[in-house]
Parts: sequence; C-alpha cells; structure tokens
Amino acid sequence: MLKPLSALLLAPLLLAETIVVSPDGPVSTPEAARDAARALRRKGVAGPITIQLQTGRYPLAAPLVLGPEDSHTVWEAAPGARPAFSGGRVIRGWTKGEGNVWTAPAGAQPFRQLFVSGRRAQRARTPNYGFYRILGPSSQDKPFRLVFRGQDIKPEWAARGDVEAIAFLAWADIRMLLTKVEGQVATLAKDPRPSNREADARYYLENAPDMLDAPGEWYLDRQAGVVSYWPLAGEDLTKDEVVVSSLPQLVRLEGRPEQGAFVRGVIFRGLQFSHADWTMEPGGYADTQAAIPAPALLEAVGAEDCAIEDSVFSHSGGYAIWFGRGSKRNRIVGNHVFDMGGGGIKIGEPVQRPDEADQNFGNTITDNHLHDLGLVYAPAVGVWVLQSGRNEISHNHIHDLFYTAISVGWTWGYGPNQSKENRIEFNHLHHIGKEMLSDMGGIYTLGMQPGTVIRNNLIHDVASFTYGGWGIYPDEGSSHMLIENNVVYRCKSAGFHQHYGRENLVRNNIFAFNRENQLMRSRVEPHLSFTLTGNIIYFDQGRLLGSNWSGDQFKLKGNLYWDLRGPVRFAGRSWEEWQAAGHDEGSVVADPLFVNPGRYDFRLHPESPALRMGFQPIDLSRVGPRPRPRR
Repeated sequence: MLKPLSALLLAPLLLAETIVVSPDGPVSTPEAARDAARALRRKGVAGPITIQLQTGRYPLAAPLVLGPEDSHTVWEAAPGARPAFSGGRVIRGWTKGEGNVWTAPAGAQPFRQLFVSGRRAQRARTPNYGFYRILGPSSQDKPFRLVFRGQDIKPEWAARGDVEAIAFLAWADIRMLLTKVEGQVATLAKDPRPSNREADARYYLENAPDMLDAPGEWYLDRQAGVVSYWPLAGEDLTKDEVVVSSLPQLVRLEGRPEQGAFVRGVIFRGLQFSHADWTMEPGGYADTQAAIPAPALLEAVGAEDCAIEDSVFSHSGGYAIWFGRGSKRNRIVGNHVFDMGGGGIKIGEPVQRPDEADQNFGNTITDNHLHDLGLVYAPAVGVWVLQSGRNEISHNHIHDLFYTAISVGWTWGYGPNQSKENRIEFNHLHHIGKEMLSDMGGIYTLGMQPGTVIRNNLIHDVASFTYGGWGIYPDEGSSHMLIENNVVYRCKSAGFHQHYGRENLVRNNIFAFNRENQLMRSRVEPHLSFTLTGNIIYFDQGRLLGSNWSGDQFKLKGNLYWDLRGPVRFAGRSWEEWQAAGHDEGSVVADPLFVNPGRYDFRLHPESPALRMGFQPIDLSRVGPRPRPRR
C-alpha cells in the first residue's frame, strides 16, 4: 500500500525537486510520481521537477495523462537504469493440450497482440504465408463484396462474427469483419473508400480457431477467456515470458490550446515504452492513406517546447509518437522505434487550423532510428507531417517498412496548405515498400510547400508491389520546393518522379541504377513543372525518362547522363534530337567516373567531367543519426 502523500513528501526519496520512482519504493508508479509532483507544485515549487525512474517494469492500467499543471517536469531514467512503461500484462498458467498447442487463462481484458520473449507472435491467419487473391477488380460496393477463388473463405467464418479480412489496395489497406458468405462472394462489414481499387488484389484472413495451424501462431477465444499458442521450436512456455497488449495508449499530454492552456516543458528521457495495443472500429476500417486509423502510443495535444529523447518505443500496435493539434517547438531526438504495428512519428493533423493556438509547427525530429514498422497497418509512415510547417526532419535512419519513409503535406493539388518551410535533410532511408504496397516514395510530398527543402538524403531500395516505387516523389500539387544534394539509387520505378506541381528546383543530385526509369514526370500543365539542373543520372537498365515528357513546360540543363548499355535515349529521341528540341542546354553525355559504382560508392575521381561542369561533391559522412551522449 502506498504511504499517504504527506508522508511521501517528507520521505528521503523526495530530494528537493527530484522524485525517485522504484517498483518497490514508496513512490512506485508513474501515476503516484505525477501526483507527488503536483503536490510539490501546490507547496510552492516553481522550477522544474525531475521524476527519476529506477530499473523495472511500470505497467499501466490506464494511460498516464499529463495536463498543463504537469508542465516543466523531466521524466528520466536514473543513471544506468532501464525503466520500462508497459501497456501489457504477463500471461501465466500455460498447459499443453492435444497436439502442439498450449493454452492459458486470458483474463477479462481482450487483446490483439502477443509477444513471446520479446518476439511478436502471429495472430492465427490464413494463408500462413503469402496471400489469397481477389478475383477481378476490387469492390466498390457498399458494403465491400470480396469475390474469392475456390475454397479460400469458409461460410462458417462469417457466422463467427469476429473473423477479419485484410486486403491491400494500391497505397492503402482495408481490415473488415467478415459478415456473410454466399457462393464465391464474401460480404464485409464496411464500405470501401473510392481510392481502394486494385485488380486481383492480395488479402488474407485472421482470427479463427482453425487458422491456428502453424508454429508461432496464437488465437484468443474471447468467450471462453482462453488464449492458445503453438510454440516455435526451442520455446518453453513454462519458462518464456508471454506478454499481451491490453492498453492501446500509454501516455497522453492533454493541453487545451483553444483556451491558451498548454503542456509546456515536459521531457521524457532514457525511457522505454512498449506493449501498446492496436484498435479497430466496430466492423473495421478502410484506410485513405498512411494508416490514419492507427492509434499512437504517446499522443500530445497542445504541447509546447516538450521533448522525447533517447527513449525506446517497441512491440506496439500503432504509431509510436503523435504531436497533434496546437503542438509547437517540440523535440523528438535520439529515439529508437521498432516492431510497431503502425508507423514511427506523426506531426500535425489532417485538418487546417485558422487560429495560431491550434496550429502545429516548428518541431524537430532528428537522430532517430526507426525500423520494422507497419506490421499491422501496412500503409504506416516512418515520419509523417500533416498540415504543419517549419519542422526539421534530419539525421534519421528509417528502414524496413511497407510504405513511405518520410511524408510531408496533406493537401492534394494547389489549395491552401500549412505544410511549408519544412527541412528534410541528412536522412538515410532504405528498404522501403518491400513490394507490399504501391504509389510510395522514400520522401513523399503533397501540395504547395514554399520554402520546403529536401537535401543531403541517402535513399535506396524503394520497391513497390505494382507501380510507384520512387526515391523522391513530389505528388499532387507539390510546388516551390528545393531538392538538392541527394543520392538516390536502386528504386523500382524511378529515382525522381513528379506527378504534378510547379516550379520545383532539382539540382546537384545523383540518381543511379534505378530499375524502370531514372526520372519521371506525369502530368503536363501550362506552367513550369520543375527545373532539373546539375544532376548526374547513371543507369544500366530501364529508361532515362518515363511517363510524360511532352510539351516544353520543364527545364533540363547542365546535367550529366550515362547509360552503361550504350547511347542514351531521351523519351524516344536521340541526344542530338533532344537538344535540337531545345532541351538540356549545357548538359553532356559522359561517364562521371565514380570511384566504385558497383559498390554504390558515388564519390567522383578528380578528373570527373561532372566536377568540370560544376557539380558539387555530396558528402554522405553526415547522413544518419549522430552520436548521442551516453547515459
């Protein structure tokens, strides 16, 4: 039992303005520490308060909510300590049943994730590997009607009322309950979005007891309150720790920006956050883009000048961090985010806010390592900025996810957009898409973004399922941006693709070894699409110029081109024909003399013709996270 608060305030663990939290101490929970800090404030403490956590797991039965009264508080790990906030609980009492399956009491709280010794286990699904295919075009019926092949879907699954169908449609997904099966048509519980279209789309199903048919799978019988699991070779459920996620969100910063009441100066440093669950609306969802339905483990509204530093976010169902409405000048620095059902870091919100108090801007996202994302919501993004400007996104390492690594903007076309003057630089982005979804980029932008700069990024291995695995992708309306000093290679569709936009400047980049095309432009418009100058384009397969290069509303000049197979073709024309049409003044076709292009070493020999043309060498030594102080 906790001591009375008055006794806690006199205890030796409350040293001046530091509150020490320990699992077996007088202050043993984050909630008690928050309340003790509030009590110190009431006693007149005006300066910052430090809440120092010792090693241990701190399970949360409900989200830790911090309001304006909790401002100017540092939540940090004690020196050498590893404190962990957890939304999970341990499942005990495993017994072996018939065959290979073990069972245990699940408790009253339902869950959607299970981890064995820190490894994410697979919820029972079919097929176990790969996917089924919808027959023909995907449905635009309301509700969604899935035409399946053979015996892929059983009528009894619809009768259960809790079996989910998950389908991948272009750049988004749907997850819906199965409600009816008649003949070769399965009816799902919700309507599709107009953009949810793909022929012969892939899908799978989850959450029926007869789908538990392979090692590593688990199933929760909610009515019986029993969880079943088929262990992998070498696992021992009498010894291994099994944790399930029961809480979708662990921390909320709840400011009230419309009232001028902000959460200010709250810092989380050196902490671990894990085992937040994912959720689903009744019947399921159809995503528009970027996993909008996914929750966030740590969510902030009306947060100013707060920071999350050197912390770990893992083994959870949604996004790791979301600074939303009215959040400004916050810092997310030096964190490790992995094994997430959703994405990494989300800044802003889909709607534009006319009042400055409600607007989101001026945040810093640097030196983070994000990987193995989108494990539930495949369209999730590594760093996603919506209707938010003047942010810095730099020195991050983002890899192994199924959709875009960095996405900025949330206005399609030339309408008003609060995403402007963002700086995206020195990021290492790779193994993106992984042939799961389509229409994605290493860096993706939407809408008019004057002052936005994309520079000194290293981007490679972007692979879509069908179309649209691009390195740098200015999508609909992306305009007035500077794209310079980036190295982009080994992307499926092109190193650079502008769908449509105006007056972007693309200079001093290297686009190399991209597979289908090197450069793409899709829509012809009456204004200047972009100026592409001083770049090196080096390739050995595919086309130099893909999609639509008709008209003359683009400028290419001072570039160096080299096709290892022979003469370069420019949208079906020879070099001489291309220049005679008025394109590529000052450009040359020549070997740039990279140091070792076979090993993707794009440094230039001193005698490189690109250097004589004025190309500025791109220093990749500063790309990715910088060393952080040891704690």
